[in-house]
Order: sequence, then structure tokens, then C-alpha cells
Amino acid sequence: MIKKLAYAVGLPLILFVLWFVLSNGSENFYAPPLKDILRAFADTWTPERLRADVVPSLLRLAAGYALAAVIGIALGVAIGLNRRLRATLEPVLEFFRAIPPPVLVPVIMLFAGIGNGMKVIVIVFGCIWPILLNTVEGVRAVDSVQADTARAYGITGPARIARVVLPSASPQIAAGLRQALSIAIILMVISEMFAASNGLGFTIVQFQRSFAIPEMWSGIILLGLLGFALSLLFRLAERRALRWYDGLREAQRRS
Repeated sequence: MIKKLAYAVGLPLILFVLWFVLSNGSENFYAPPLKDILRAFADTWTPERLRADVVPSLLRLAAGYALAAVIGIALGVAIGLNRRLRATLEPVLEFFRAIPPPVLVPVIMLFAGIGNGMKVIVIVFGCIWPILLNTVEGVRAVDSVQADTARAYGITGPARIARVVLPSASPQIAAGLRQALSIAIILMVISEMFAASNGLGFTIVQFQRSFAIPEMWSGIILLGLLGFALSLLFRLAERRALRWYDGLREAQRRS
């Protein structure tokens, strides 16, 4: 565990130290020394500022990501189990997946306004595709022997989905959820740059527009730290949920 943590933290720490050393003495207005950025970080991101800007961002992120997960997995299971439905919807899914979510922000604003709903919808639209498509592929790849055995024992309907389909497709679903998490963080920031009054993306843009460059860089660093922390939390949850799968792969590797 300690070794894995060292690998995860080692390279970012080395890059951080290099940044500190190489930027020391910089007189570039747009690339201040890291020590100035760290000083601005401590002065800017107080508990009050974190409650006012970071907490709303995380709540929008959580709402959009959770909705995308529920909708994506539910639709993915339905499409993956029905060959005709999959053949009918595949061209439509590919069309919408190819549309960059930031392009639709002005359109979504027309229908959902400029409140939290718009920001959540943007996150949902961007995150749903990797979850949906990975779920479809995972359901399609369910082992035929398991499916036939379940059918022979009379396991059908919701019980078959819960006991056979979802467990078998869960590694693929987890891969889609992992991809969607990074997309959700990006869209959280982008959505807050449009007609927002709070949030991490809004605050970073405000610093940039007022030429508060060290404060702007401090917001970017905070965003990176949040992304890193969320990635670690997801890995821990994934490892716990797929412990059986990791054990199966390890047994197959040894045999």
C-alpha cells in the first residue's frame, strides 16, 4: 500500500519541486514564481471561500455524475440485452456522442436557464456516453455459459440482471465510470464559466479577468488537487467493489 502511494504521489511531487526551483526569481507577470502562487493560495482559499465556491462545484459535479451513472447504466443494460434496440439506436448514440458537450452549453441555457440545472445537465450530457457505451459492451460480453446456466435454473427477468448481467459487466461499467469522472470535472469548470455567480470555474475566470494571476494559478492548482483526490477515492471504491474480479485475474495469472 505504501509503495503504491509513493508511486502515485512521487511524480507529482517531483514536478512540483521542479516548478518551484525553475520558477524562482521569475519576473514574468503571467508566470509568477511558485512561492508567490502558494502565498496567494493560502490567502485566497480560506474556509469561507471554499464553502462559497468549491462546495457548490462539488455538489453540481456529484449530481451530474450520479444522474449520468444511473441513466447510463440503466439504458446500457436495456440496449445491451436487446439486439433490435441496439441496432436501432446505435447510429443515434454515435451521433450524439460525437457532439462536444461545451458546444451545447448555449443551447442548454435556452431551455434550462442559467441556474444549477443547466450546469448539471451539461455534466450529465458529457458523462453519460462512456458509461452507456461501456455498459452496452459489458452486457454484450456476458459469458454464454453463465447465461445458459442461469436460464436452466430459471433465473430470468430482474433476478438475471442483478445476479448475472450486472456482476459480469461490472468491470466494463467501472471503466466507463472512470472515464466519465475526468469528463465531469472538465465540464463542471466549463459550465461555471457561463453566466455563473459562484463555483471554481467562475472564480478562476474572475481572477483572470481582473489580472490576479497568482490567484488564478492557485485556483488551477486547487482544481488539480481536487481531481487527484477524486481519482484516488474512485480507485479505492473500484478496488473494493471489484475485489472478486481482481482475485479471479490473479488466480488465472498464477495458473
